[in-house]
Amino acid sequence: MFIYKVAPGDTLQSISRIYGVDAGEVIRINGLTDPDRLAVGQSLILPTETHAYTVRRGETLGQIANRLGEPLALLYADNPTLRDRPLMAGETIFVRSVPAKRGNLEVNGYAYSFIEPELLECTLPYLTYLTIFSYGVTVTGDLVPAEDTALIAAAKAAGVAPVMLLSTIGEDGTFNSASAAAVLENKELGDRLIAELVTVLEEKGYYGIDVDFEFIPENLGEEYADFISRLRAAVEPGIVMVALAPKYSATQRGLLYEAHNYELLGRAADRALIMTYEWGYTYGPPMAIAPLGEVRKVLQYAASVIPPEKILMGMPNYAYDWPLPFERGVTAARSIGNQEAASLAGQENAEILFEDRAASPHFGYTADGQQHEVWLEDARSVLEKLDLVEEFRLKGIGVWNIMRPFEQLWYLLDYYYNIVKLL
Repeated sequence: MFIYKVAPGDTLQSISRIYGVDAGEVIRINGLTDPDRLAVGQSLILPTETHAYTVRRGETLGQIANRLGEPLALLYADNPTLRDRPLMAGETIFVRSVPAKRGNLEVNGYAYSFIEPELLECTLPYLTYLTIFSYGVTVTGDLVPAEDTALIAAAKAAGVAPVMLLSTIGEDGTFNSASAAAVLENKELGDRLIAELVTVLEEKGYYGIDVDFEFIPENLGEEYADFISRLRAAVEPGIVMVALAPKYSATQRGLLYEAHNYELLGRAADRALIMTYEWGYTYGPPMAIAPLGEVRKVLQYAASVIPPEKILMGMPNYAYDWPLPFERGVTAARSIGNQEAASLAGQENAEILFEDRAASPHFGYTADGQQHEVWLEDARSVLEKLDLVEEFRLKGIGVWNIMRPFEQLWYLLDYYYNIVKLL
């Protein structure tokens, strides 16, 4: 397997012929909805005998051949441009040996009750947990139920652990600080809520609970951690996850961050999902949704205060399409799927560029006289993020969300990892 960047003049047929791959497999693996309209710069996973190898500093081709047990002549045959120059650190060459699995990986995917059944069925094989969105809580500490029966049954049938999501999102679709404060400030209300959660968990057959309280009043950080600790004790041996805003340090200011005490919450919960996305967001200026440098800084801090074996790195499964020019307070980006975004680039004859610093693809196009800028995720950006899982020795990833297809992501997870199954 290796990732191929579409060049001008390429067609699916020419790529398939040159690399000896089945066109139908390329369509399936990459989720191509319009294979006759590839975009220049688009990333395609090709299921060939070769795969990409990144050269380390100071390595020679002979050393790589010895390490991989592959004949030097074969490496030259697969990389003919290397005969007359030295290797450069960081460049990609192609090798024939099949890489060993990187190890075990937990994968959590979020879904709403209205997910298309066929999409759910195709995605479940790649998940450890299916977290179902969402139970809520009122300012009086009462639990707001969710429509979850069908998804719980589907998850269990696929050997995937169903997880209840508890959030403070109100009927207006925004997080309610008042409801969070109510159950955190009043221990009696909090304990009543915990008892109700345990009852639902047992009756419905959930494996655990994922708590996503956001915009908590800044003075309630210790109370939030204590609530998670009490919840964990009540649901044991079930699992308790907590979703955390992406912080760079313990002293980071802002309502989104201050009550999310990484150290205390990491100690209280079994898993900490770090929401490493939304730098580029609906009402912000066009930019990468999860720029690699920012994600790395967040994980570097997180892994310094939370055991890495508890951490799940957030993985965005969506793209944003901004109309231009951007005007703060007026412009709103449209959320689309990553496969939809790549298809849009092909339809509009737009070239997909890869921003190296953010390690994210993007492109521009014009429709009906309106300029647009799109930032998305693809196989290249996914691999860069998965390298962070290895760098920080994390437990796994949490995909927000699985409501849209992203075949490249699931292929790469299956190719590089043994996905953990708990049922």
